Parts: sequence; C-alpha cells; structure tokens
Amino acid sequence: MKFKEVGIQSPVLEGIEAMGFENATPIQEQAIPLILEGKDLIACAQTGTGKTAAFLLPTIQQIQAQANHGSIDCLIIVPTRELAVQIDQQLQGLGYFVDISSLAIYGGGDGSSWDTQKKALVNGANIIIATPGRLIAHLNQEYVDLSKVTHFILDEADRMLDMGFYDDIKKIMEGLPAKRQNLMFSATMPPKMRVLAKEVLNDPAELNIAISKPSEAIVQAAFMTYDSQKLDLIKHLLKAKKLDSVFVFLSKKTEVDKAAAAIKKIGINAEAIHSGLEQSKREVVLQDFINKKINVLVATDVMSRGIDIKGIDMVINYNVPGDAEDYVHRIGRTGRAEARGVAFTFVNEEDMYKFAQIEELIGAEIRKVPLPEYIGEGPEYNPKSGSKSRGGSGGKRKFSGKRKSKS
Repeated sequence: MKFKEVGIQSPVLEGIEAMGFENATPIQEQAIPLILEGKDLIACAQTGTGKTAAFLLPTIQQIQAQANHGSIDCLIIVPTRELAVQIDQQLQGLGYFVDISSLAIYGGGDGSSWDTQKKALVNGANIIIATPGRLIAHLNQEYVDLSKVTHFILDEADRMLDMGFYDDIKKIMEGLPAKRQNLMFSATMPPKMRVLAKEVLNDPAELNIAISKPSEAIVQAAFMTYDSQKLDLIKHLLKAKKLDSVFVFLSKKTEVDKAAAAIKKIGINAEAIHSGLEQSKREVVLQDFINKKINVLVATDVMSRGIDIKGIDMVINYNVPGDAEDYVHRIGRTGRAEARGVAFTFVNEEDMYKFAQIEELIGAEIRKVPLPEYIGEGPEYNPKSGSKSRGGSGGKRKFSGKRKSKS
C-alpha cells in the first residue's frame, strides 16, 4: 500500500519519496491511520519492520498542522544514545520539506552539548528525542516545560523496562499534560509492559505483527563448538568470503573487549562497542562501521535493538544470549529491508539448553552445521545440557566467555 493511501500527505510525502521509500510496511500500514485519528496505540512488531517511520510520519504531519512554535510538541523517549541519534537523523530526512525542529538529548559529550540541549529545551524544539536519565537531569534544573506536549512516544519500551527506567518514565510523565496522544512501540510484550501500558495509555488500539519471528530473509545456522575452537571458527567464517559489515555479539562488556582484541590479532579489522566506552568513542566507532572503515563490530546487546544500519552481511553470536528474545534482535541486524542475511550462532556445552529455548520461541529448528575438518569435532548437541548448571567448556581457550561474576 502506498503512503498516500494510509493518510500521509504532502509535504511529508515529498520527504518519503526523497528517501526512496515507496510502499508502507505492514506495521506502517496499520499504525499510521490509527495515529492520524488521534488514538493511543501500543504496537508490537519484530525488529527491522519500520516501527520508527510508523510513528514519525504521522507525528510529523500532525505537528505541522498544529503550527505551534516556541514549545515542545512531541517527546520521544528511547533507551540508548545511539537510538536517539538515529531517530533524529531519520526525522530530519522524513521531515526535510516540513518546517519543524528536533533535537536528540542524551548523555556524554562536553559542556557545549549540555548547553545546546538546554537551549533547545528552553526555547522549544518541536520534537525532542531523549534518553530518560539525561532528560531527568535537565528536568531537575527546572527550566524544562513539558506542559504543551501533545504527543508522547516510548520507543523500545520493553528494553527501557529491562534497563530499569520504569521510575524515570513515571517521573517524566509527571510534567506532561493530561490531554495528549500516547504511543508505545516495542519488539516484545512481556507482562511488565502491560503494567506500564496501563500507566501511560488511554483506551489504546493494539497491534501485534510477527512477534518473535526472525525475518525469512535470514539464513540461520549453528555450530556446536568448544570455547577453544571459537576463534578459529570466526577466522574461518570471516576470511572465507569478503564481507563488508559483520556484527559479532557477546553478552558482557568485558567479553566484548577481549573478543575484539583477539579478532584483531588474527588480522581482521574489528572494533568493540558497548556502554562502557566514552560517548565520543562510541560515535566514532559506529560511524566508521557505517562508512565501512571497520568491517567487524563486536558488541553487547545494546546494539541489537533499534539501531538500523543497512547492508549488514552477517551476524555472529559468539555466545548464546541469555534471553531467547535477544536472539531475534541480534540476528535482526541483518536481512533488513528485504535484503538477504546470514546469522551463525556458536553453541558450547553449557549453552545448549538456552539454544533449545530459542528454537522453541521461533518455532523452528535451526540447522546444525559441522565444524570445518581442520578445526576438529565439537560437542554433540544435547538440548538438555546446561539447563541446571554451567558446566565446563570442554577445552582451554585464549578468550574466555565464562561468567566469573554476576553482570
């Protein structure tokens, strides 16, 4: 369905056309008319389905019609700095032909970034995209007026709850007017999301599209490996074919740094990115990856959600994520916008039970691929293994993913 058919009009249509979009995705097709009607909405759809444009397009159009100046019309709350920046960039593209202003509010940086944010909050930008902690830091200074907000949007709401932002969201809502449109977008719908929805939304419409199902464009496979074999395997996969952009996911920041260093030692252009890095460093690394100056990005799950980078050739799960839902988000970095993608998962003995839970969640068996002969045989797949304890890894290795302390 064309965007015009779902209610988007010029000049917003001109921005869509300039960015090369033609047809609305299913979530956009269903969400945009509801948002334009002024309804509250809770929408759940898998990663990579176009959720951001689903709420940005109708919101831009509504704000343009309001023609308010000197106030904050729309407040978008997101869990990470990277997502705030990305939404602001997409907003600038989609709203290029519309007279609205926006700014991303997030932590890190120097004093000048704080001053820029303060100026926008005091003078009023039409759309503010903010991380909870940074916005509350400004709110505590008592110069932020949210009383004229007409649109309140929570993006990646489930992730914000996982990161412990429930109280922050409640505090932010205290400054909002009672009469406003509320939108919640999420990739999953755990019970605690229902609790938050009751606090935020008023008689909402609800959309659920393809929850917890990886894109059919992604070829999935798994290797049963001892930890001592993982580095040889990743070298084999990355050097077998020239790949411009690869994500390697691990669960902990300390593991990410060690893995990135080990991958670089075998001659592969790789860098680590996680929340422990300075914001300026994270931005440089991410931009270098987007510009193909870095071919392999080794990351924690903070990069598995919301960040939309086109042309990811492959995703490698160096270890099995602790939450089966995170598997869907990790591999969802590839196979986006109808492109093909490949996702490999390294499964050691202690992670086999978790891997079986992933197969149960997605309702499909993931193909088990034998290791290259020169690497040797891996452990035999036993889905009951690791369910009650974290046993030995089956071999000594240079880089250890064993959990020595609670994260």
